[in-house]
Amino acid sequence: MRQIENVNVIGFDVIPSPDAVKAKLPLGERAARTVLEGRAAIESILDGEDSRLFVVVGPCSIHDPVASLDYAERLQRLSEEVKRTLLLVMRVYFEKPRTTVGWKGFVNDPFMDDSFRVDEGITRARRFLLDVNELGLPAGTEALDPIAPQYYGDLIAWTAIGARTAESQTHREMSSGLSTPVGFKNGTDGDVSVAINGILSAGRPHSFLGVNGQGVSAIVRTRGNSYGHLVLRGGGGRPNFDAVSIRLAEQALTEASLPRNIVVDCSHGNSCKDPELQPVVMKDVLLQVENGNSSVVGFMLESFLVTGNQPIPADRARLTYGCSVTDACLGWDATAEILREADRRLRSVLPARARQRRARVA
Repeated sequence: MRQIENVNVIGFDVIPSPDAVKAKLPLGERAARTVLEGRAAIESILDGEDSRLFVVVGPCSIHDPVASLDYAERLQRLSEEVKRTLLLVMRVYFEKPRTTVGWKGFVNDPFMDDSFRVDEGITRARRFLLDVNELGLPAGTEALDPIAPQYYGDLIAWTAIGARTAESQTHREMSSGLSTPVGFKNGTDGDVSVAINGILSAGRPHSFLGVNGQGVSAIVRTRGNSYGHLVLRGGGGRPNFDAVSIRLAEQALTEASLPRNIVVDCSHGNSCKDPELQPVVMKDVLLQVENGNSSVVGFMLESFLVTGNQPIPADRARLTYGCSVTDACLGWDATAEILREADRRLRSVLPARARQRRARVA
């Protein structure tokens, strides 16, 4: 008989199960404490009990663990400076959704040579997350592959569902079972309703096909995630961080009977992918907070050691240390400056804002 299945599949390369990878790279006590405290702090911010804002900040994507750990060590020291007003969460993105084609991220192709050693990528990703959490710095990531959280979800404090996947049933089901608060981004066209529908869906129980810790196919049954929230990232050729856009987003959340919790992504459509505009976006939203806004609970910044980005060269030795290979990032000095400015500006605002948020939640 002619072949009737796997017609376009050229191979199946077996990789270790999630439990096997975790046994090789176990979660230590300090890292576990970082994860649990990070998740609890973000939940308290979303509940209005913690007056701070959280900031998910770091490289657009992880491609060099050495440079990225250098960044993490700097960010951890800065987090101690601003901890009265800001909870810093390092952006640790291992998977990159592509509009057409391109490098799919560290898990998929860790050597950036189209060898697609996913087994190596998963292991090295987990090792990097262990290193970050051992510093006392919580990590946030984008959930793209529905199996990947089984390998390193125990090391994540915050999760994003991206603009391309916020409408995906698979990602809404997965989010309903994640152990972290989940931020749903508005669609690439700027539509907020897909994110709001995603939050509503993820908040309910689901049953779907997945794998367990042994890598065996299983029916995954979830209780629903009550910490979904909205991330505004611009789209459709315009930003949506301005006061009018945020007010409209608040109204949409209220109409859906959802908490008015909004994170502003200072990159992507809100900065027209110009990293130098990210501080401008953040300053504008900080002014809104100073003027009485109580719905903004956090920010996202794409930031690395060196400003800008670079193509992936044939000779990997020619890569510029600490420079993004995907979206252009804000450099370290400018990142530290805007976070310190945010800390200064928020100190006198947060006490009254906290009372306002608690009253609203009640």
